[in-house]
Amino acid sequence: MISSNDFKNGITIDLDGILYTIIEFQHVKPGKGSAFVRTKLKNLKTGYVIEKTFRAGEKVNRAYIERKEMQFLYHSADEYTFMDTQNYEQINLSASQIGEGIKWLKDGMKIYILFHKNLALGVEVPNFVELKVIQTEPGFKGDTATGGSKPAILETDAQIQVPLFVEIGDIIQIDTRSEIYLRRV
Repeated sequence: MISSNDFKNGITIDLDGILYTIIEFQHVKPGKGSAFVRTKLKNLKTGYVIEKTFRAGEKVNRAYIERKEMQFLYHSADEYTFMDTQNYEQINLSASQIGEGIKWLKDGMKIYILFHKNLALGVEVPNFVELKVIQTEPGFKGDTATGGSKPAILETDAQIQVPLFVEIGDIIQIDTRSEIYLRRV
């Protein structure tokens, strides 16, 4: 159990059998009445964010999440296969379990899979990935009417905006949180 007074960003709690991660919290002490804690919680299964208010000192169940480093092997149909880098066990996850991170998965990539009571919850892709550009328009010198960027399709079929000088075959670094181009590798 954890007290609402001990909340911190990133802590995972169990409310009525549903796992939530604390995204934001604020202790409030009004002039009249008792103190309370206002929180924003992200559902680990669906990704939805809710707001919930707890009384000061209210106890909730803390959920312990285990992060295992695993290597992405391959995908077939809607199943994605990962291998534990320690004991070589393999698990399959569906596209819905992986979520938005699916567009950054490349064969052989090492990622973290989140487990709670030996049940896979989701995937934590690296913040930065290096991928090859497989399709983009040619950029013309002086063509900045569109803001100096153009669409590019990467080897994982993800599409992002890149600068005009990026060409087919270039390997680029992308920030997966904001989905923006960082630099050419």
